[in-house]
Amino acid sequence: MQSSNSNTVTEVFLLGFQNLHIWTIICFLLLLNIYCVTICGNLLIIVVVSSSRSLHSPMYFFLTQLSTLDIMLTSTIVPNMLRVVLYKGRTLSFTECLTQFYFFAASESLECLLLTVMSYDRYQAICNPLRYTSIMDFTSCKKVVLLCWLIMLTIVFTLSITMRSLWFCGPNIIDHFFCDFDPIVELSCSDTFFMKIERMVVAVPLVICPFLVILVSYIYIIITIANISSVTGRQKTFSTCSSHLSVVCLYFGSIISIYLIPYTVKAKKILSLFYTVVSPLLNPLIYSLNNRDIKTAVSKLFNKMGAIDLVCMTKHLNI
Repeated sequence: MQSSNSNTVTEVFLLGFQNLHIWTIICFLLLLNIYCVTICGNLLIIVVVSSSRSLHSPMYFFLTQLSTLDIMLTSTIVPNMLRVVLYKGRTLSFTECLTQFYFFAASESLECLLLTVMSYDRYQAICNPLRYTSIMDFTSCKKVVLLCWLIMLTIVFTLSITMRSLWFCGPNIIDHFFCDFDPIVELSCSDTFFMKIERMVVAVPLVICPFLVILVSYIYIIITIANISSVTGRQKTFSTCSSHLSVVCLYFGSIISIYLIPYTVKAKKILSLFYTVVSPLLNPLIYSLNNRDIKTAVSKLFNKMGAIDLVCMTKHLNI
């Protein structure tokens, strides 16, 4: 019996979404458009925040980090899914499958941690406004983001070592549109009990603790907002965290439900679309539509670009 997975299962086949028939091209074009809009929307957030001095604050710094992660996540999942949909499945080398899982796990875990940091930022801004600038200075923000990256890399590295120790002897068919934890582990001929225990242990610092921190932060935020006497003041204060709250509900709601509730394989595929495809698409839209500062900065950026184009055209005509 061979102990190296590289000498046993060398390829896996992703089934994707079967029986699409006439909907194949429509689904392909829809996913392609979603991918393009997701990349453009998140790049726009990064460019706008970086180029606008009025947006150089901790909240928008974290937002650029979130947009970077969304680009990383959707680029890990969607291009491969487009091939899966178009060709009604796709064969991947086992190394490619594991690599996709590692990048997916890195993106997901880091996004959980970053959303937690963003909730803490909103807590300090609303509940401790006088101390906010001293607590959430840019040096501290950069250190926190770096710490999140280190935690993520440590956990993903640990998972990769454990998964590499498993023996994969077949079958090699994955009934999913990407290489997720459960479908990969189900292919193993080794005892996966400790692997599943490890996943539960990893879920504590990456999902459970962040969710509890976010929950406690918003309890304090809601209490603080409720104590504001002015209705206009309450609405204005709540608007500063409504976008983040919407993103948290969408993201954590789909993740917690898919890993805690025993759905069918088909239902899991659909739910997985929410945090791998829909969430990266909606995040920049939610933040831009609900944020007056970002809308103003976007307008100024496009006006500036239009003015530059006009000047270049004038110079060209003069020449």
